Amino acid sequence: MNTKLTLTIEKEVISTAKAYAREKGQSLSELVENYFKLITNDRREIRLEELSPRIQRLRGILPVDEDFDYKRVLTEELSKKHDH
Repeated sequence: MNTKLTLTIEKEVISTAKAYAREKGQSLSELVENYFKLITNDRREIRLEELSPRIQRLRGILPVDEDFDYKRVLTEELSKKHDH
Protein backbone atom coordinates (compact mmCIF):
# COMPACT_ATOMS: atom_id res chain seq x y z
CA MET A 1 0.00 0.00 0.00
CA ASN A 2 1.42 3.36 -1.00
CA THR A 3 0.99 6.46 1.14
CA LYS A 4 1.68 10.05 0.21
CA LEU A 5 4.60 11.74 2.01
CA THR A 6 5.33 15.45 2.02
CA LEU A 7 8.96 16.51 2.44
CA THR A 8 10.56 19.91 2.70
CA ILE A 9 13.85 19.90 0.78
CA GLU A 10 16.02 22.61 -0.75
CA LYS A 11 14.98 23.43 -4.32
CA GLU A 12 18.45 22.76 -5.75
CA VAL A 13 18.61 19.35 -4.08
CA ILE A 14 15.24 18.43 -5.59
CA SER A 15 16.32 19.51 -9.07
CA THR A 16 19.54 17.52 -8.85
CA ALA A 17 17.74 14.47 -7.45
CA LYS A 18 15.10 14.60 -10.21
CA ALA A 19 17.83 14.69 -12.86
CA TYR A 20 19.60 11.78 -11.19
CA ALA A 21 16.39 9.74 -10.97
CA ARG A 22 15.64 10.46 -14.64
CA GLU A 23 19.13 9.25 -15.63
CA LYS A 24 18.50 6.04 -13.70
CA GLY A 25 15.07 5.52 -15.26
CA GLN A 26 13.28 5.97 -11.94
CA SER A 27 10.81 8.39 -10.50
CA LEU A 28 11.88 10.58 -7.61
CA SER A 29 9.43 8.65 -5.41
CA GLU A 30 11.09 5.34 -6.35
CA LEU A 31 14.50 6.81 -5.63
CA VAL A 32 13.44 8.04 -2.18
CA GLU A 33 11.65 4.79 -1.37
CA ASN A 34 14.69 2.70 -2.34
CA TYR A 35 16.93 4.92 -0.24
CA PHE A 36 14.63 4.53 2.75
CA LYS A 37 14.62 0.76 2.22
CA LEU A 38 18.41 0.76 2.07
CA ILE A 39 18.92 2.69 5.31
CA THR A 40 16.19 0.85 7.23
CA ASN A 41 16.95 -2.62 5.92
CA ASP A 42 18.06 -3.96 9.29
CA ARG A 43 14.89 -2.69 10.98
CA ARG A 44 12.31 -4.03 8.55
CA GLU A 45 10.78 -7.48 8.54
CA ILE A 46 9.69 -9.09 5.30
CA ARG A 47 6.04 -10.05 5.75
CA LEU A 48 4.77 -12.88 3.60
CA GLU A 49 1.49 -11.12 2.84
CA GLU A 50 3.46 -8.26 1.22
CA LEU A 51 5.09 -10.61 -1.28
CA SER A 52 3.45 -11.40 -4.58
CA PRO A 53 2.19 -14.98 -5.04
CA ARG A 54 5.01 -15.61 -7.55
CA ILE A 55 7.67 -14.56 -5.03
CA GLN A 56 5.99 -16.56 -2.27
CA ARG A 57 6.26 -19.67 -4.46
CA LEU A 58 9.97 -19.00 -5.06
CA ARG A 59 10.88 -18.60 -1.39
CA GLY A 60 13.05 -21.42 -0.14
CA ILE A 61 13.77 -23.15 -3.45
CA LEU A 62 17.47 -22.19 -3.45
CA PRO A 63 19.67 -23.89 -0.89
CA VAL A 64 21.74 -21.43 1.18
CA ASP A 65 24.00 -21.77 4.19
CA GLU A 66 22.36 -21.18 7.55
CA ASP A 67 24.68 -18.23 8.20
CA PHE A 68 23.84 -16.56 4.86
CA ASP A 69 23.23 -12.86 5.54
CA TYR A 70 20.66 -11.90 2.91
CA LYS A 71 20.24 -8.42 4.37
CA ARG A 72 23.94 -7.70 3.87
CA VAL A 73 23.80 -8.99 0.29
CA LEU A 74 20.63 -6.99 -0.42
CA THR A 75 22.21 -3.83 0.99
CA GLU A 76 25.33 -4.34 -1.13
CA GLU A 77 23.29 -4.93 -4.28
CA LEU A 78 21.05 -1.91 -3.69
CA SER A 79 24.16 0.20 -3.12
CA LYS A 80 25.65 -1.02 -6.41
CA LYS A 81 22.39 -0.29 -8.22
CA HIS A 82 22.36 3.31 -7.02
CA ASP A 83 26.10 3.95 -7.43
CA HIS A 84 26.03 3.57 -11.22
